[in-house]
Amino acid sequence: MKQNTLFSIIAAAVFSMILFSCNQNKEENNSSGTDSTSAPSNGPSAGVGAASVQDDVSQPNVVKVAVGSKDHTTLVKAVQAADLVDVLAQSGPYTVFAPINAAFDQLPAGTVEGLLKPEKKADLRNILQYHVTTSKLKLEYMKDGQQISMVDNNNSKATIHVKDGKYMINDANIVGTVDASNGIVYVIDKVIFAPTK
Repeated sequence: MKQNTLFSIIAAAVFSMILFSCNQNKEENNSSGTDSTSAPSNGPSAGVGAASVQDDVSQPNVVKVAVGSKDHTTLVKAVQAADLVDVLAQSGPYTVFAPINAAFDQLPAGTVEGLLKPEKKADLRNILQYHVTTSKLKLEYMKDGQQISMVDNNNSKATIHVKDGKYMINDANIVGTVDASNGIVYVIDKVIFAPTK
């Protein structure tokens, strides 16, 4: 009887050690990020925000519209530097007035490069937010002299101008329109700035 009891104790101890060892390996794998159920870090879902969602079927959101345009590479860099990608990839709706590369080229030399520096992030973010309003503002609803609130720090107003079938926001011409899943993108030929108080 004593031999059976001793064997049971040893077997239980060995089983416990094996179980502990398996659990330890599983915890180490999870903490090192090598768990087979996790997404690969270099895959399309490696990010954590709305912009990281891989979807090649649905209508693109306002961020993907800009990313897909060869005329908006400067804007895309600016949006990335200002940490606005995930914000603009959310459900919205947003109306985005998207300056083309040539619009940024019209700014004084060194302006864009200066705004892309990390210490200028808040200024860059505020300028870019002045190009966004939180609604889907269709062209046919725009009226001459209409003022719309933008989402910059001061909720500054921008003015729509309509003349001879041509549309402007402040002093920028609206030269194109692209529908997006979370709003609408208007291509403009100038960077617009909030009026100074």
